[in-house]
Amino acid sequence: MNITRETFGKSERLCSFKVINTLFETGNIFYNSLFKVVWNKASEDLPAMAQVAMSVPKRGFKLAITRNLVKRRMREAYRKNKHLLYEHLSTDNNKLVFVIILRGSHVPDYLTIENSIKDVIKKLIELSQKSGFRLS
Repeated sequence: MNITRETFGKSERLCSFKVINTLFETGNIFYNSLFKVVWNKASEDLPAMAQVAMSVPKRGFKLAITRNLVKRRMREAYRKNKHLLYEHLSTDNNKLVFVIILRGSHVPDYLTIENSIKDVIKKLIELSQKSGFRLS
């Protein structure tokens, strides 16, 4: 019985200010029902196969406690479902950076967020296959 730990460690978090700036300048964008996603391929020196940042705008959610609740739900949904993305990236030997930004101004429940995160992961896999997504 093979049990894999579903973790979301520091190496998987997108923290580099420089990488985030270049991502927003040159990255690709797509939308789904809940999120705006800015993504791009990553350099080979990335510590993880994928690095992600999650954002909830202050414009839609004035209280920090509400923004933090939504971000916790987003991180948990990603942590539970990232294995789908990692399986694809490991077979193609690719690396990816992306930012998930919540759209709208209501607090979605966890199941809604999880379904949208699954859609985001599927769309990232589809776009990475379609765009000749090879590192040189």
